[in-house]
Amino acid sequence: MICYMQESSHIGSKGVSDVARELTFGTWRKQSSWRPLVVTGAEGVYFFDDAGKKYLDFSSQLMCSNLGHGNRRVIEAIKSQAEKLAYVSPAYATEVRAELALKLREVLPGGLVKYFFGTSGTEANEAAVKMIRMYYSREGRTKIVSRFNSYHGSTAASINLTGDFRRMAVDAHTTLPGFVRIPDPYCYRCPFGLKYPECGVACAEYLEYVIRNEGNIGGVVVEPVTGTNGVIVPPKEYLPRIREITEDHGVFLVADEVMSGWGRTGEWFAVDNWGVKPDILTTAKGITSAYVPLSLTATNKELADYFEDNYFAHGHTYEAHPLTLAAGVAAIDEYRERDLIRRSKKLGGYLGKRLGELAERHPSVGDVRGLGLFWAVEIVKDREKKTPFNAYEDKLSGTPLMTDRVASHMMKNGVYVNSWVSHFVVAPPLIVKEEEIDRGVEAFDEALKIADAEVTHA
Repeated sequence: MICYMQESSHIGSKGVSDVARELTFGTWRKQSSWRPLVVTGAEGVYFFDDAGKKYLDFSSQLMCSNLGHGNRRVIEAIKSQAEKLAYVSPAYATEVRAELALKLREVLPGGLVKYFFGTSGTEANEAAVKMIRMYYSREGRTKIVSRFNSYHGSTAASINLTGDFRRMAVDAHTTLPGFVRIPDPYCYRCPFGLKYPECGVACAEYLEYVIRNEGNIGGVVVEPVTGTNGVIVPPKEYLPRIREITEDHGVFLVADEVMSGWGRTGEWFAVDNWGVKPDILTTAKGITSAYVPLSLTATNKELADYFEDNYFAHGHTYEAHPLTLAAGVAAIDEYRERDLIRRSKKLGGYLGKRLGELAERHPSVGDVRGLGLFWAVEIVKDREKKTPFNAYEDKLSGTPLMTDRVASHMMKNGVYVNSWVSHFVVAPPLIVKEEEIDRGVEAFDEALKIADAEVTHA
């Protein structure tokens, strides 16, 4: 076993965690409660703290370390590129830029022919909104539709696309005009109070109503499988119908695959599960397995052609950064040569089965859902009423969450899982083995007793 201990440094007696807390911001939280664990290394599906304790990474950190930790091919690609050409202005062409573009053309959904490289999913979505609004500027079709149960980033446009509590936290400061939200395909908590399939997929049909009655809609942005807000897998008719509606009305469809892309759902991209081809696809995270920051905004020919003779008013200093592009090339080679996309689908069936067993044993488990190696376990204090233990307001106020209590117990037993307000995101690296899945589920099994103890019994 590879074990990492904290190396000596000049930090002094305060310690790494104290200095990090005092001098840097912990994101999406009140600062007074932040006591960060000191992580000193990682290898495969594990990471290590400064005491040498080993943790199974059951959520790929922020659902981004798809290749696991310490991948030599990606690391060597970054080192080699740094020695060859570490940086050059994005105004220039580089060999690695051309190489990644050609590889992307081979793995992206059909019809996506031109690419903008940034450094985060937030940037990718910001670029998508700007492209749509630039395209439709003469027609005034500036409104963008997104969903309530969504997260698309933290900058001005992307936070306005967002529908969850993170937007609520900054609403008074950053609200922009031209953003419209619709309900989600959340069958477990249907916003219309209906049941699938008798519902006729009303959540999709509602989009057409909004487009007809809102007016000036230029784009629709959806996570094909919702990410942090619950790994919501839509009914099979949903995305094809959304695609049909947007095409009928001349509205651009944007697939936010920042989290759901790169084999996470058992296909290269989540839209591939339903054969849907978006007009724009945004992604990040797994594009380099998060070894360096890289994002992608990929567009169809219609948008690409528009900017041939119209000014493309967008760009960054770190756009198409050579180090990030080299990592992207290496990551795609790893996904392919190790057959990780197919492996994700196969192991996803096993993971789903094991998580389903938790629902059978624990009255606090309300729903288990997912695709590939991308799953959510939602907990409730009353199964019949689907009553959650906590709400968004609890997260914002700093109230202790039941999910955090369960996740903390799992950490004590050496398993990290991403906890949210009422659910956990289970998304191990695509290199995970069945016995490691078993280890994670066993820790879950033990920790869920904490929630079971506070379930409301009829």
